[in-house]
This record gives sequence, C-alpha cells and structure tokens, in this order.
Amino acid sequence: METIWNILALLYFSAFILMFLHAAAPDRIGLHRRYIRFLQQLFTFGQDSVKRHRPQSNPELDSSTEDVEKLVMSLEHPHAPGISKDNKGFHLDNVLGYITAGMAAIVEDNVIKYFEPEKLFIWNFLSRTNDCGYEFISFRLTVCWVAGILVRYILLFPLRATMLALGIGLLWVCMFFVSLFPSGPFKRWMNRKLLVFCCSIIAGSFSLVATFHYEENAPKNGIAVANHTSTIDSLVLCTHNCYDLVEQKNDRFLGILRKALSQASLHIWFAPSESRDRSAVAMKLKNHADNQDLPPILIYPESVTVNNTCVMQFRKAAFELGSVIHPIAIRYDARFGNAFCAHEKLVHPWVHMMTSWAIVCNVWYLPPMTRRPSESAIDFANRVKAKIAKVAGLTDVTWDGFLKHKPVKEEWIRQQQQEFAKHLHYCTRGKKMEKQTL
Repeated sequence: METIWNILALLYFSAFILMFLHAAAPDRIGLHRRYIRFLQQLFTFGQDSVKRHRPQSNPELDSSTEDVEKLVMSLEHPHAPGISKDNKGFHLDNVLGYITAGMAAIVEDNVIKYFEPEKLFIWNFLSRTNDCGYEFISFRLTVCWVAGILVRYILLFPLRATMLALGIGLLWVCMFFVSLFPSGPFKRWMNRKLLVFCCSIIAGSFSLVATFHYEENAPKNGIAVANHTSTIDSLVLCTHNCYDLVEQKNDRFLGILRKALSQASLHIWFAPSESRDRSAVAMKLKNHADNQDLPPILIYPESVTVNNTCVMQFRKAAFELGSVIHPIAIRYDARFGNAFCAHEKLVHPWVHMMTSWAIVCNVWYLPPMTRRPSESAIDFANRVKAKIAKVAGLTDVTWDGFLKHKPVKEEWIRQQQQEFAKHLHYCTRGKKMEKQTL
C-alpha cells in the first residue's frame, strides 16, 4: 500500500512540475495546445454520438427565436403607444400601449440575457453547461463523462489550487523585491518581467491558453481600454504585457492581489466614496496617462462583466481626458470553460474555472485611436466600443450594464412622460384646429 501511495505522489509531483514549467514558458513547451486539440476531438466524438442517438435534437434550432417587433418608447418614435391621430383627449386606455411595451420588455428582456452564462450549441462534457441529459444517452458518453469528472476534480483541481497558491506567493515576493529598487528604467523593466512571469504562473492554475493578435499594437504607456467578461481579464492581459490597474478597493479575495501589486507600481485603487467624485478619479487617470515613464493603465469602461456575447455601453470618463486610447478586444472560447460567472461571490468563479477543462481566449491589440476635433466624448466612446465589438465578433449593445443592478434613471422616466404629454397635446390640439377650420 505504501508503494502505491509513493507512486501516486511521484505522479502528482511530476505533473505539477510539468504544469509549472509550461506556465513559465508556454510557447516553448506547447503542451496546452496539444491538450486543446485532444479536447476538440473529444467534443467532436460527443457531438457525433449525440446526433446518432438524438437526430431530432438540434440545440441551434431550439435556441433560436423569431424576431418580434417590440413597442419601444423613444423620443424618435412618431407616436406614443396608445395614442392615435383621432384621439379627442386623454382616456384611460391611452396607457395600454405602455403596459404592452412593459410586458414585452419583461418577456423579451434585452439586458438580463447578457448577464447569464453563454449558451453552447455543443456539449463539452461539463454537466453545468448541459440541460439535455447528454451524459446518459449512451454507455460510452457516460464513461467519458465520469472519467472527465475524475480528471478535473481529483487530478487537475488539486494541482491547479497548488499552482494558484504558489503563484500568489511568488507575486508577493517578487513585487516586494521590486519595491526595494528606486524609481527608474531598471525598476520598470524588473516590474514588467516579474509581473508577466507571476501572472503566467497564476494563469497556469486555469490552464490558460491565450492567443495574442497584432502584438505590434500592444500599448507601452497611456490608456488601454478593454471589454470586460471575467474577473481574470486583467490577469490574462498581464501574462503578455505590464499594466497598471484602475479598480475599486475591497477586502475580498482579489484584495490580496491588489495589495501585492501596489508594492511595485502606481495602480489606482479608489474607495466607493471616491467613485462618486469623478473629478478626483479623472485627475489621477490624467496624471498617470501623461507620465510616459509609467506602464499603460488598464480600464474597463463597461464597469460590469458581461457574458462574452456583447459589449455594453462604455462610460465616457476615460474618453474625456484627451489622451490616446489603446483598444483591446477579448473573446473567450466557452467550449472549454466559461470565464464568466453570474454569481456575485469572487471565490466561486475561480473554483468554477479551475474545475473546467481550460480557459481559452483570443486577445486583439487594436491600433491607437484619438478623439476627433468635433467629436464628443460619448461619440468617441461609442466608436471605440464598436471597433472592439467588430474585431471580437461581439454584439454592440447600447444598454448601460448598470441597468441590471440599479433602477431606471429619473431623467429617462421624465423623458417618456414628456413624450407622452407631447403627443397627447399634439393630437388634442390638432383635433381642435380641424373643428375650428370647419
């Protein structure tokens, strides 16, 4: 029995050393890409088995819905719902159009669906992404599914958890070491090398496979903006380049990483009370972006994480500073593991990702963009957002992501009320003018 335990311990230790070496030098070993190719073959086998046993099942067709014209109130609409041209004054039934539009908005929600896990058209042998019971339709699929559970939870998860702890420890030690040097080119070079190395080790705990495109556009300073999908977006980007971050302070798990990073560079952490003082945060951003000796500062203008299918409305604060903007587009491949998690707790998504097959993503560095002379900050933000959405193949959405958490703004409600009153007054006045003419 002791011999068996020794063999298992040796196998675990060898696997951990291999994972560590691959995380430290992924391009040289390339083990993860062979692993991804094997998973693709496994998914193809599973999909073929599903089609043979359930030929009538087509998730792509089942998930599609017909486009239904919805009543949406906006100032551009020629008529308010429920008011006709022959209206002789206000009647109680004039509000029925608003009720219809409200019910349609509840049934066909255009906001909440972007905060739910992305729907997959194939089964990836993860029960949490499957609502059709595919694992039980054949004996071979059941064997593969059970084997996958054993591999992910018994073999990979302990190794990945150890890798995560080691990576965080290395980050603390390395950032403290960097903080001992005086400010200058050598400290910046050391910070960049060690930050990329430590983030690569931490990313190894998720079996991250990231492909970076257009590396010649990678920012060296200034402001970098990216779409926001996961709590590990910054980690993914820091495996390739050095960034300073702008985020809200908190005492949760990610606070450990923020304290380590603060030792070596000038990150901007603001308290919840400061988030309401836009001028104070904007001044810090401006000073950082204008300092050519500092790394690029990374901002997520959406301010919320979205489920890898769209880009929500960008907040204009970063686009009012007059600095050059370096857009970055991130798109995850949800077949191997979902980096987005709808839960508010931060520990759960990390465990969720460490028990997935892998985290696979593509990152595009886009050419720098500047604000045009006659362009407003909002138009500039929308132009950058549209470019990111187009390159990453995401839906460009005009909704504000905070609609998920906060009630509708009072000014929007007043706009609808004014629109209703305007149309009601127009129709009533028009009718009186016709009578006077006659």
